[in-house]
Amino acid sequence: MSTILFSTSSAFYTPTLIVLLALVIDALVGDPKWFYRFVPHPVVIIGKFVSFQEWINVPSATILAGIVNGAIVTVQTVVVTAGAGYLIAIYCQSHPLAMIVLAVFASSMIAWRGLWDHVRDVAVGLDRSLEEGRTAVSHIVGRDPETLDEPAISRAAIESLSENFSDGTVAPVFWFAFLGLPGLCGYKAINTLDSMIGHRTKEYEFFGKVAARVDDIVNYIPARLTALLIAAAAAFLAEASSARSLRVMIRDASLHRSVNAGWPEAAMAGALDIALAGPRIYNGEEVEDFWMNETGRRDIGPVHIYRALHLYRIAGGLLMLILLLVAAAIYAVI
Repeated sequence: MSTILFSTSSAFYTPTLIVLLALVIDALVGDPKWFYRFVPHPVVIIGKFVSFQEWINVPSATILAGIVNGAIVTVQTVVVTAGAGYLIAIYCQSHPLAMIVLAVFASSMIAWRGLWDHVRDVAVGLDRSLEEGRTAVSHIVGRDPETLDEPAISRAAIESLSENFSDGTVAPVFWFAFLGLPGLCGYKAINTLDSMIGHRTKEYEFFGKVAARVDDIVNYIPARLTALLIAAAAAFLAEASSARSLRVMIRDASLHRSVNAGWPEAAMAGALDIALAGPRIYNGEEVEDFWMNETGRRDIGPVHIYRALHLYRIAGGLLMLILLLVAAAIYAVI
């Protein structure tokens, strides 16, 4: 599909090169808040479309009806969003600056810079006070911030950095490179559905089941690629270890309560020799989970967040390098 959508007289109009440009744009600019005061963010539009369809979620429905209704909403959202991406890609092909237009649009659905900023805010906040650290971390995790001490806040920030590197950067890049703009838009639709209705609560237990399972499927490969990127990046950081990252990833990732999140978290935990995951408190209830690198250091602080951010930046650079090499290889063949 991506070959059809990007067929043009210029060999430079390849999905890998366009998404590389999108990643660079996001790294430099991020999501400018001033711009989205005038233009709605694509993810916000997707979220409103999901909310519009929630009338179909009937709490009193049977288990089967709840699953079917959720499946209908999931399919409709993905088809409409991917279809919109297809139409935008077709329209942009006739534009003289198609590559730049597509890259700018795609960059709005990549969250590499935004995640960096939010996690760095946690480290900066903790440097100032425990309360500021709690406030900052409450913007990126769903845990009860008042129950978190400095090590717990630091772990939460690093876990979010690891997991969302996959969801917010590697997976969007992967699906754009594989299926073009429709793939990226379809992925963001699935990711948004999972964040909105893919919860194990009384309201969404069955209605969001299909969305949650589809999200697991589309993130399966990206999560493992993210873990490998983190392990590779560790070779370029003095305080990290690639060998330990790989060892912990292979040993512990499958023990995580999430089929995907455990891979980047275990890779990060092993790279920095810290313990991540473990028991956590959500909505006043403790959720049991295995430790990623159980023997690693647990008494961590802002310095470890900064190390994780450094590793994250290196991994992002490696991702850009891979995209550049793939684009060069495609150009050489063409």
